[in-house]
Amino acid sequence: MIDNIIFTGNVVAPVFLLVALGYILKRLNIINENFVDVTSKFVFSVSLPALVFINLVDIDLSAAIDLNQIIYIYSATLITFFLIWIFSAAIIKDAKNLSVFVQGAYRSNYAIVGLAIISKLFGESALGKATILLAFILPLYNVLAVIILTVPFRKERKLNLKTTLSEIVFNPLIVAVIAGFPFSYFKIKIPEVGILTIDFLAELALPLALIGIGGSLNVQNIKKASGIAFTSSAIKVVLIPFILTLGSYYFGYRGLDLGIMFVLFACPTAIVSFIMAEAMGANSKLAGNIVLISTIASVFTIAAGIVILKELSLI
Repeated sequence: MIDNIIFTGNVVAPVFLLVALGYILKRLNIINENFVDVTSKFVFSVSLPALVFINLVDIDLSAAIDLNQIIYIYSATLITFFLIWIFSAAIIKDAKNLSVFVQGAYRSNYAIVGLAIISKLFGESALGKATILLAFILPLYNVLAVIILTVPFRKERKLNLKTTLSEIVFNPLIVAVIAGFPFSYFKIKIPEVGILTIDFLAELALPLALIGIGGSLNVQNIKKASGIAFTSSAIKVVLIPFILTLGSYYFGYRGLDLGIMFVLFACPTAIVSFIMAEAMGANSKLAGNIVLISTIASVFTIAAGIVILKELSLI
């Protein structure tokens, strides 16, 4: 038990220490809102796509893609999404709060926090398979976000289908996935200078993104957070990872596969949920509180989950 706790601490602590560093730097005025905004755009548009691309080109797609695993993750995500929506709609009548509650409860920050933890937990060699899952889950997350941030407001505004599809297809991470697949499938070699350049960009992605998360946090908002924010966060970092990881175990997943799926389900709410809520007229303050609470809580829930899985020799 002690060995597993120490191992888990070594995995989880560096990730969230970078988040804490970002928060401290913001408090000390070493970084500001503009830094967070600019670096977030850079990570999302350049550095993270470089990480996704470079990890895709180095893997054997035929060995990495597990169709049954993808079907399970899709089914689990869709079922939880609609169940959360159905049950919360009976209690939360304000569309601005309902849409944010549902998005906060299902949408994982897998691209940043998830990949960082997986690389520490299983080594960088595991990022190839983790990236494949990202390639499939990201479009689903985006489509569901558009649905939940649009349908509850159907009496107030109409969905611009063309704009929505364009945003999904031209998402930088999706573009990186599409660009990476031919290189992986046809074993196309990239010149060494190209590899090194992309590697340099990719290495910036996770630390810069984690510092940005910390810089965007406002702990004072926890005092003002509503029960809705705490409930959505609890569903995201406690209920969903427990139920869906248990389902993964039931369907026979062990080792690397089970570990990646647990991390995917257990990650805190994605920061982009706040951005989308603000852009689409939902309660962005509530969205920010959910991101904050789930991020802080996930330090403990992810660590506890890894310790339990290690103790049971499942990963």
